[in-house]
Amino acid sequence: MSVTRLLVLGAVRIFQPAHGYLIRQELISWHADEWAHLNPGSVYNALRSLTRGGLLSEVPVPPAEPVGPAARAAYRITPAGEEEFLRLLRQCLVSVRPYQPEWLQAGIAFAWALPRHEMLDALVTHRHQLEARLAWVRWAEQDICNHPLKPALVVEQFRLHEAHLTGELAWLEAVSARIEAGEYGFDGEDPARIMPTPGRADRRTTNQT
Repeated sequence: MSVTRLLVLGAVRIFQPAHGYLIRQELISWHADEWAHLNPGSVYNALRSLTRGGLLSEVPVPPAEPVGPAARAAYRITPAGEEEFLRLLRQCLVSVRPYQPEWLQAGIAFAWALPRHEMLDALVTHRHQLEARLAWVRWAEQDICNHPLKPALVVEQFRLHEAHLTGELAWLEAVSARIEAGEYGFDGEDPARIMPTPGRADRRTTNQT
């Protein structure tokens, strides 16, 4: 649920005021339905839950929006929602969750919302945790091999895990170098380097009738 909350808060933050159909279509265009197991119902449930919790505020749909009858309300992020968005974002970036890759994917999606130096600090923390996890997995591989009561093939689960961690570590070092070299845009820098300003004409409403 935390990843869904981050995705919905972040999408509203970009397109606000934004109605539920727009948020759903935008997140699907990111393939979040695949890597975050996001479904349409969870988007609308999150919008309602975040509104009840004071993290979003419900506002009328702007008159110029070409939306259908299903879009009865639009949403804006509140100050409390902004605080929660940043908390979840930082958590996703620093946490190592090898069996929940959607956390890091969601963190990358909104990393531009942090200052460059904070993003680099988060990646350093992530790397330290990743290296600790990798050391444990390598120890576990040896332990399994020396365990006479374990099926021999079990070690391949740990080797697969090691390969995933090693790949993530290589990516982490490469992306850190790119960010340090000035690639991409981050909070406090030229907004044009972060993303194009979303226009009303392309707010993913053309398929709604």
